[in-house]
Amino acid sequence: MTGVEVVELDHGIAFQGVTTTPKGMRVTGPVSFPADHPFIADAAFVVAEAAERGLTAKFTIPSPTVFDFRLDADQIHTDHYADRDAITDDLVQAYRDAIAALYAAGVRYLQLDDTAWAYACSDVEMEKARERGIDTDGIAERFSSIIRRVLDGRPEDLVVTTHVCRGNFRSTWIASGGYEPVAEQLLGNTGYDGYFLEYDSDRAGGFEPLRFLPEGDQVVVLGLVTSKTGELEDPAVIEQRIRDAAEFAPLGQLALSPQCGFASTEEGNVLSEDEQWAKVRSVVDIAGRVWS
Repeated sequence: MTGVEVVELDHGIAFQGVTTTPKGMRVTGPVSFPADHPFIADAAFVVAEAAERGLTAKFTIPSPTVFDFRLDADQIHTDHYADRDAITDDLVQAYRDAIAALYAAGVRYLQLDDTAWAYACSDVEMEKARERGIDTDGIAERFSSIIRRVLDGRPEDLVVTTHVCRGNFRSTWIASGGYEPVAEQLLGNTGYDGYFLEYDSDRAGGFEPLRFLPEGDQVVVLGLVTSKTGELEDPAVIEQRIRDAAEFAPLGQLALSPQCGFASTEEGNVLSEDEQWAKVRSVVDIAGRVWS
């Protein structure tokens, strides 16, 4: 986006036992989406390559709530904005412009990757946010309002999903906490077509928050197969967990996937390529039995 720079900070993002490179965002002027953004050419290329194979490409970008949550108040280096709240309208418009440009490039399946919702599930991370000067009261309502405004009026044939990530860096993680504090807003008020939710460990809590999924066409994709280790899950255990989830949301509105990407950063996770593909095959096999 214009008006935003990536800068070196004196700290990275702290995962369990490891820290990312010390980079962050700085706002230096009015925030907007440039018409010549390189993502547009990238999207057109990926869509065309997928179409030649009879496939639909998923194009993924960070969610606006990540920008909203990760931006520190002392990184607003412009008189154009008095504070973080003053940026919201321009942030929403920048994302609406981005979606329109991606759609024009042929994108019909867009995913907004989101760590902010996972932070909002964690008492520990919310305390850290308050120490950074973030007002955490009503934060789920704030996030859902931003997403709703971004998605409002999108083309009817554009599918938009989100992945809520608790951290995926060198097979470690950041946030812990079930979805209960945010589920009503996330599932009921954002307007996404689908939700990829991590459920591969006890850190994600139980399936009860799925009761907030509105009956209809929206889908929750259960991330029950971890991407952090190469050990294969017992298919019987995964199938039972799907049945457990179906006590709170219709089975027809559920799906299955790995919990996250196998290499969300250039460092990747601690498992081999063969182990990754074994996980993917297992997901396909289990889904075929459950939803046959």
